[in-house]
Amino acid sequence: MRAITVEPDAPGSLRLEEFRVPRAEQGTVLIRALALGVCGTDRDIISGKYGTPPPGHKRLIIGHESLGRVEDATSDSGLRKGQLVMGVVRHPDPVPCASCAAGEWDMCRNDQFTEHGIKALDGFGSELYRLDPGFVIPLDESLGLMGVLVEPTSVVAKAWQQIERIGSRSRWNPKKVLIAGAGPVGLLGALLSVQRGLEVHIYDRTAGGPKPRLAADLGAVYHSSGLASLPHDFDVILECTAVSSVIVEVVKHSAPDGIVCLLGVSAAGDEQEIDIGRLNLDIVLGNRVIFGSVNANRSHYEAAASALAKADRTWLERLVNRRVPLSDWQSAFERRDDDVKTVILFRDDETQS
Repeated sequence: MRAITVEPDAPGSLRLEEFRVPRAEQGTVLIRALALGVCGTDRDIISGKYGTPPPGHKRLIIGHESLGRVEDATSDSGLRKGQLVMGVVRHPDPVPCASCAAGEWDMCRNDQFTEHGIKALDGFGSELYRLDPGFVIPLDESLGLMGVLVEPTSVVAKAWQQIERIGSRSRWNPKKVLIAGAGPVGLLGALLSVQRGLEVHIYDRTAGGPKPRLAADLGAVYHSSGLASLPHDFDVILECTAVSSVIVEVVKHSAPDGIVCLLGVSAAGDEQEIDIGRLNLDIVLGNRVIFGSVNANRSHYEAAASALAKADRTWLERLVNRRVPLSDWQSAFERRDDDVKTVILFRDDETQS
């Protein structure tokens, strides 16, 4: 089978090759790939910043934003041949820790989790892959290609779950949300915020291209001229840029009792000047919360699939604005100014709509 592989820690090693066929012990559900979403994590692995191959191997099949159809499954799996599905990225550690044992592997406490296409598990960038039924999410057929958005949406679904848990500490009635970053995660975060009936503002440095229109068509207010002009009364802030200077500034726009969720993964070493005393004063006296969130468990994937099923299909299709056939796979990993979401198509006959 063909697979897109990389040697972690070796920049420039990405290639499409005939690779090992998945073995039955890797999972009882055999899935044929339809599409693969491309994100910044993939580009970081390709550039050699991180990534771990499966034990005993030098190369890693890349990709964690999956969409496929069941090719074969055991009778007790609850799945059927031809069913539209996607795969859960993170798997629990073998110990397991208390969180993993409870099915909350997204909150693993001992760092022994594994992740498809990232850490010690081959990803979904291959024509065939295997999973155990518990890590396969069935999708509504109506989602079609848009099912490839379930994984990034699951990250936002988890963030909102955590935000609402924190908000329940008091009499909390959020009105306004600020999203920093109009990439796929930011725009999907805006979608889930709009679905909650909130007033949504999006900040991004990009003034042109498709992002402002995508924001406007959600009913969100788009800002590109800087954070300084924005008010300081946002009940919820989702920081999705991972840009250190933006993080430092965006937390200042939180209202009393406000909640700031950091979703981007920053590079170490980018130092910013910050008044820690002032920050501490604002957090303590304002009952503010700043927290980080990453990955998702099965419940978040299911919530994400439900949110996407309720979304406007034409808006989602515009979000996936670059669709690349497997024959042109290399171009999918190139950054382009007008990119929002890039997807590699494994099956053109099924994934054009």
